Amino acid sequence: MKKIWFFIIVVSLFSCRNEKVEQVKSPNGNMVVAISNEKGLLQISHWVNGDTIIGNSPLGLQIQDIDFSTHVTIQETEESAFDEMWHTVSGKNKMVRNHYNEKIFHIRGEAESDISCDLVLRCYNDGFAYRFVVKSISGDSIQWKGENTKLNFKSDFLYWAYNGEQHNIGPVRFSSSQEKVRTPMVLELDDSLYMAIHEAEVVRYAPMNIQIDGAKKNLGFIVDETSEKGELQTSWRTFIVGKRPGDLLESDLLVNLNEPCKIEDTSWIKPGKSLWDWRVWGYKAKDGFEYELNTISHKRFIDFASENNIQYLLIDADWYGPEFSDSSDPTAAREGINIEECMAYAKKKNIGVILYLNDVGAKKFGLDRVLKQFSDWGAVGVKYGFMQGSWEDKVRHTREVVALCAKYKLMVDFHDNPVPPGGDCRTYPNLITREFCHAQADAKRSYFPETAVTSPFINMIAGPLDYTNGWFDLNNAHSRMRVFEEIPGTVAAEVAKLVVAYSGWMVLPDSPEEYLKKDDLFDCIRKMPPQFDSFKVLDGKIGAYISVARKAGDNWFIGSLTNRDARDVELDLGFLSEGKKYKAVIYSDAANSHYMDNKESYKVEEEVVLAGDMLKISMAPGGGNTVFLEELK
Repeated sequence: MKKIWFFIIVVSLFSCRNEKVEQVKSPNGNMVVAISNEKGLLQISHWVNGDTIIGNSPLGLQIQDIDFSTHVTIQETEESAFDEMWHTVSGKNKMVRNHYNEKIFHIRGEAESDISCDLVLRCYNDGFAYRFVVKSISGDSIQWKGENTKLNFKSDFLYWAYNGEQHNIGPVRFSSSQEKVRTPMVLELDDSLYMAIHEAEVVRYAPMNIQIDGAKKNLGFIVDETSEKGELQTSWRTFIVGKRPGDLLESDLLVNLNEPCKIEDTSWIKPGKSLWDWRVWGYKAKDGFEYELNTISHKRFIDFASENNIQYLLIDADWYGPEFSDSSDPTAAREGINIEECMAYAKKKNIGVILYLNDVGAKKFGLDRVLKQFSDWGAVGVKYGFMQGSWEDKVRHTREVVALCAKYKLMVDFHDNPVPPGGDCRTYPNLITREFCHAQADAKRSYFPETAVTSPFINMIAGPLDYTNGWFDLNNAHSRMRVFEEIPGTVAAEVAKLVVAYSGWMVLPDSPEEYLKKDDLFDCIRKMPPQFDSFKVLDGKIGAYISVARKAGDNWFIGSLTNRDARDVELDLGFLSEGKKYKAVIYSDAANSHYMDNKESYKVEEEVVLAGDMLKISMAPGGGNTVFLEELK
């Protein structure tokens, strides 16, 4: 049941009162964000449990020739509180609580102008966020020239930051850095306090970057210049706070800052597991069959999917011709591909088909026309690749693609340096995942174990990610046409990555034959549900290891990964139902497994466990471990 409590108090003439500081507290009172307006300066500060994290810091935008951080007054404020529970369509958890306190500050410059600026500040138990809303009374164009915010941190810290399709930046010492980084940026303020800086509701303007000035101990926000007619509303600048890195990953702050779902009927939006033809090209099975880009191969994938609890087949690039050619028409398949036949066969087997679409073809042949054709054929989703244009163009076009996909009941996955997720999958839950990460066997750079235990704590804070996990042929896959480098890792870790990674589509990159060669291990993937019910980080350290628990009905899966070091971890099973017994099927590295020279050795064991037990698991260098916990009736 949805519950909402909402109240507003308007406080007038703020600038005429003796009190020059306004505070917004988290609902539990442990976090405080203050806005001050001494001597015309707009400043922000932040405390957690009484400790100052961000000292008085200038806050504001540069709009035309007006600096909305200096020579300003706060004329009045509006205060409100909000609390609700809402259902997700495709999310980390089935239910999300949206609970915050808010103040809106109405800011005016000292000089006469028809430009007004509001600062909206929200404080949650696990962080805070602010945005600016700028209006032109005359309705003229508003020129946004930059953001003048400089956050002054009271202490030194280590940080990590998103780095596109490569291993992330970090750890770096704040005081020694003068670099510009992309978000999310994760800060280790001390051993029991972490912060993630990112954005939410990035739907109109280019994503921000962060300029680090370690010498001055401040962080500034860099934005592209832009203009807007009448009203300009920035994305939310977000600050997620937790005692451990796993708290940042569990947070729902980003989705809560986005508008509720705009799709009336969401019954067609169905997360799931998908086979993928792209990396299998050139694989030769023992029966002599060789996978190629043709309908015969796609039918073979569909047969395997239908027999093994896999919901989808992703047909990737070049199915309608060379993807970057402006003569390749996405509404007409190339020779060897019969889309109508493939779709009919998949429908008979109850398998959905996802079709690749390159930005070139979408724009040349008309996005609406192409998506309508995909829908008419019976496709369930689109993988959209290589979007071009400025970052602002890409942000706006992303929203256009998602909205049009919703019109034609298509889910969508963005690849190739996409716009950062920022919780917008709440508004359009058909935005199922993105390659906002260093995906495996992609970009002609190998994905090493340290990436597997770093990117969940950084990239995945932003939203659901398509890592393309689940390789089984780790020794020979690089001999295929579309696998460019040898793949480091262990096969046990490949299974665990599917539990650790939060994604609407679990895209499996290997051939059916390789999965069947290790059928007892593949059975763990076979048992995984199309969508997990929850997401809980049991333990972990950025760059070292991670353990994640995911509920699946009455059962649970636990996935654990380590870096290049072998590691023993004790899993606290206190989250299990009290008084229940569970059969634990444990999929582990073998004693001699190694991410470089013994990748495919593994073992499967069973034992009975209870809630509150401590389960010890072992991982090889670069390895992993998965536990399937089946409730015993």
